[in-house]
Amino acid sequence: MSHDTLPHPRPRPGPGPRSGKTDGDPTGPPPARRRRHWTKRPNPLAGLGSLVWLVIVIIPIYAMLSASLTSQDKALSGNPLRPPTSPTLDNYNTVLNSGFGHLLSNTVIVAVAVVGIVLVLCVPLAYVAVRTRDRWSGLAFRVFLLGVAIPAQAVVVPLYLLIAKLDLYDSLLAVILPTAAFAMPVSVLVLVGTLRDVSEELYEAMALDGASPQRMLFQLAIPMARGGISTVVIYAALQAWNGFLFPLIFTQSDGPRVLTLGLFNYVSQFGVNIPALLASVVLSGIPIFVVYLVARRALVGGLMGVGGK
Repeated sequence: MSHDTLPHPRPRPGPGPRSGKTDGDPTGPPPARRRRHWTKRPNPLAGLGSLVWLVIVIIPIYAMLSASLTSQDKALSGNPLRPPTSPTLDNYNTVLNSGFGHLLSNTVIVAVAVVGIVLVLCVPLAYVAVRTRDRWSGLAFRVFLLGVAIPAQAVVVPLYLLIAKLDLYDSLLAVILPTAAFAMPVSVLVLVGTLRDVSEELYEAMALDGASPQRMLFQLAIPMARGGISTVVIYAALQAWNGFLFPLIFTQSDGPRVLTLGLFNYVSQFGVNIPALLASVVLSGIPIFVVYLVARRALVGGLMGVGGK
């Protein structure tokens, strides 16, 4: 066979474009026709359950708003789910003119102080519990969590004697300190679970850069745990906002009175002003609802993953 009749070698296919896959490049991305497109399938059962739950939640709120717009003589007559025929804002005027601002300011002070104490103490404590490997830190963490199993009613008498000895009775500190103490065990538990999800490689990388434990706490742990911190903020704020036992036992005068005790202003020996009472409940629930709206994205993100990712 002569040289002219020899078959010419086939040219090898060159690399295709960066965005596609060729026959000679097995490592490229799969063709578009092979990609799996995930679509959301309708779930009628979940939709029905959500609708039922929405109705269960909405009906009491609607009844409360409707009754707060009704005059006192019509509060207990007729269907409570029927819209008021002649709505009035007199109940809200009664609440606002009966010292509601003073009660609200005291409650805000208590809530902000409780949240601040819980964050200042619980975030470093959870960080130490996660990063320290000795048995003493683990033992301290387990002893600290015993507070979850201790109800406030079981220690209210010793707390009363302690607060009286410290000369804190009938003051806002008598409400702030016990409320923060009973909010700390659950807060530490939430923060420890969040900080344990932070990758160990991130700590090692910062340690190789010469970062101190304090720097790792403020520049790595706290930003990555903002979802858990938001959960703790909402939990501690709710505990302070809805607290009733400690303000009832540890305060006496009108000076340190909070919103939960202010509801007694509409309860007398001969009856209850139900519309004004419900109007006070509506007004007292608005601030904590605003706090939830502000922190809900970080809260939901913290439940789905580290740092809201």
